[in-house]
Amino acid sequence: MLANTLYGRRFFPYYTWNILAGLDENGVGCVYSYDPVGNYERVRVNVTGSGESLIQPLLDNQFERQHQQFAAKPPPLNVDLSLADTEEIVKDAFYSAGERDIYTGDTVEVMVITGEGVRIETHELNID
Repeated sequence: MLANTLYGRRFFPYYTWNILAGLDENGVGCVYSYDPVGNYERVRVNVTGSGESLIQPLLDNQFERQHQQFAAKPPPLNVDLSLADTEEIVKDAFYSAGERDIYTGDTVEVMVITGEGVRIETHELNID
């Protein structure tokens, strides 16, 4: 539905880069990244907005194990982290972006999606 809505406005697009997240039919987390005209792809991690250039490399490093030097073996293809570890990495990424990018804002709203439902948390980024 989102892709159709965006594609229908392709001549006068909304100029929004959307992220749609949830659980698939197997109960596995999924993330879809959309461009302004409705093209989409399923990705493991994604971020959009003014802090994207600061946050995306960190998420790629921590969740995809990209850009790491391993002495003996290549990185694993599937990195499994606990929910608590994942939440800490995401919060730290936004705290760092908030300190370096004035357009990121003073708060971030994190939505944690599990089989039990959705938990919404709001975190203050600048505590000066």
